Amino acid sequence: MTIAAITDMDVTGKRLLVRADLNVPMAGGRVSDATRITRFADGMRPLLDRGAALVILSHFGRPKGQDAAFSLRLVRDDLALALARPVGFAMLDDAAEAAQELAPGRVLLVENVRFEPGEERNDPALAARFAALGDIYVNDAFSCAHRAHASTAAVAGLLPAAAGPLMMEELAALAAALDAPRRPSVAIVGGAKVSSKIAVLKHLVTRLDAVIIGGGMANTFLMAKGAPMGRSLHEADQAATVAEIEALAARHGCAIHLPTDVVVAREFKAGAPSETVAADACPPDAMILDAGPESVEAFREVLRNARTILWNGPLGAFELPPFDAATMALARTAAELTRVGRVTSVAGGGDTVAALNAAGVADQFTYVSTAGGAFLEWLEGRALPGVAALSAADQAA
Repeated sequence: MTIAAITDMDVTGKRLLVRADLNVPMAGGRVSDATRITRFADGMRPLLDRGAALVILSHFGRPKGQDAAFSLRLVRDDLALALARPVGFAMLDDAAEAAQELAPGRVLLVENVRFEPGEERNDPALAARFAALGDIYVNDAFSCAHRAHASTAAVAGLLPAAAGPLMMEELAALAAALDAPRRPSVAIVGGAKVSSKIAVLKHLVTRLDAVIIGGGMANTFLMAKGAPMGRSLHEADQAATVAEIEALAARHGCAIHLPTDVVVAREFKAGAPSETVAADACPPDAMILDAGPESVEAFREVLRNARTILWNGPLGAFELPPFDAATMALARTAAELTRVGRVTSVAGGGDTVAALNAAGVADQFTYVSTAGGAFLEWLEGRALPGVAALSAADQAA
C-alpha cells in the first residue's frame, strides 16, 4: 500500500484540510486529558512553521444533532495552547469564507463533523463541502480510519490526499509488529471473551510465531481441554471455535501458550483472599482471576526469546489487586526488553493502555496505540476505509 506523507510534500502557502481526532475526555466542561491534542499538535507545528494553514475537522462524542455539550469550542483553548498560536472557530456553514481568508501559519477549527447528518453516511455532498475548505486533504486520525465517513473516506477522493504524521507513525508501528515483524514474534491476547476476538486470533496465528492467551479467553481455552471452571468467566459454547483456532495455529506453526497454574478467589473484589492452583483444578465455588506465578515465568521466557511483541488485552482482572500480578509482570518484562533494544513492542486497546499506565511502562514500549476500534480491526486483518481511501487517492494522483 502506497500512501503519501504530508511531511514529504511542499505545503508552503497551502491550506491543509486535516482530519484529526480531538475526541478527548471531559470533566466539568473542561478537557481532563489532553494527550490526543498534544500529540496531534506536535505533528502540526512543523507544517505551520513551513507556511501551511490548517483547517481542522474532528468529531467529538456522539451528539444527536447540534448539541452544545458536544461542541468543539470546548477544546479550542487546549488546541491553541498545544499549537502555541491562536485557533479560529467556525460552523461549517461559515467555514468556507473563513478558510479562504486563512493566512499561512494560521489555524481554523471547524465545528464537530457529527453535527452534520451526512457525516456518518459518507455523504458525497457533505464531502464536497469539506473539500472546498482546503487544497490538500490530510488524515491524521488513525483511530477513526475504520469508519467510512464523509470526513475520513469520501473527501479523500476530492483533493490531493496524504497521511499526517500520527497516521504515518501508527502505520509504520503496526507494519513492524505484524506485516514484517522481527522473528520470533509473539502476541499477548487477553480480555473477557473469545467470541469478541475470533477474527483477531485467527489472523494472528497465521502471521506470528506464538500467541500467549490470558484473561477470560484463557479460561475458555482451558475449558475446551476439559478443565473445570467453577464460577469462572468463560464461554461454554465456544469449544468448537477454540478447536478451530488451535488447528489453524498448528497448520501455520504458531505456538499457543496457556496458563498452567491460575490464581482463584471466591469473591470478585480487590484484596479478596486467593490461592494458586493448577489450571485444571479450579474449585467449584471459586473463579479464576489471573494467571499463576508458574505461568508468568513461562510467559516471560517466551517474551525473552522474542524479537517482536504485540499486545492486546490484560491477562487477568488487572483492575483488582492482587489479580493484576500477571499483567504487571509481563508489562514490565516487555518494557525492559524494549529498553535494552531486544524487542519491538506494540500495544493497543483501551484496557491494555490502562494496564500499561498502571504498570508505569506505557512510555517504554516502542509504540502504544490509543486507536481502539481501528486497532482491533487492524488486528483482524481488515481493510480500514480511511487508510484505503488515502492509498486510492495516491494511486489516482
